[in-house]
Amino acid sequence: MQTSIDQTRWYDRIWAAFIFFTRLPFWRLHQPPKACYATVVEHWPLTGWLTGGTMGLVIYFASLVMPVTVAVLLAIVVRLLITGALHEDGLADFFDGFGGGNSRLRILEIMKDAHIGTYGILGLVFYELLLAASLISLPPYYAAFMVVAGDTYARMISAQLILMMPYARNEDEAKARTVYRKFGPWQGLSLALQGLPPMLFFIWMMGLDWQVMIFIPALVFYMLYLLIWKKLRGYTGDCCGAVCLLVELSVYLTVCAINYMNPL
Repeated sequence: MQTSIDQTRWYDRIWAAFIFFTRLPFWRLHQPPKACYATVVEHWPLTGWLTGGTMGLVIYFASLVMPVTVAVLLAIVVRLLITGALHEDGLADFFDGFGGGNSRLRILEIMKDAHIGTYGILGLVFYELLLAASLISLPPYYAAFMVVAGDTYARMISAQLILMMPYARNEDEAKARTVYRKFGPWQGLSLALQGLPPMLFFIWMMGLDWQVMIFIPALVFYMLYLLIWKKLRGYTGDCCGAVCLLVELSVYLTVCAINYMNPL
């Protein structure tokens, strides 16, 4: 008998999120019911504590024994290894689809293609360059806390995509053979508790304007939402991954701009 979502346990749902969003062998320890994978977005920011936290630790401790530039690049590589470049794959498909497609069906077709095109390559290159440059521009101590804040906050905001529009494909066409369920108020509160504390702590630690730090990434998310809605009238997993990375990058670029005008 197939297990329904309501019959699954909360810790199985969290475990499914770590299996889905990372390439670490959590599945070897426990394999939750398949229904749990429809809820992984509800625990997306929680996985950001792992990826962002690991990245922050690498930046800080590696910078004690090597140049900051090398420490940051090493941290980026470590995150790619942990996630299996899951979101970067989505970002490349997003740029390819929206850059090369001139209709809804064509965009979806390009995004499903396993090959990467010119738009995808350029998008990834400039994304990684901006990511590295923004982290290098800050002292390692602050950069370490920033990646935790940006990673978790971006996942929290990006999760709203599945509430704001339907899935653009059907379940059989989904890459992961899973369509995320639309969550309710309690799950929304859980997302906030997962994603907001690191950002609020970082804002307090650096003495930043909380309105700017909360508003600008949210604005970037909304602009991306409008683009996706106009072109697809629905989201895909690639859209979620791309939006997450771009919102996260907007956090770092905002801090860079503030730090450039008022150096630490």
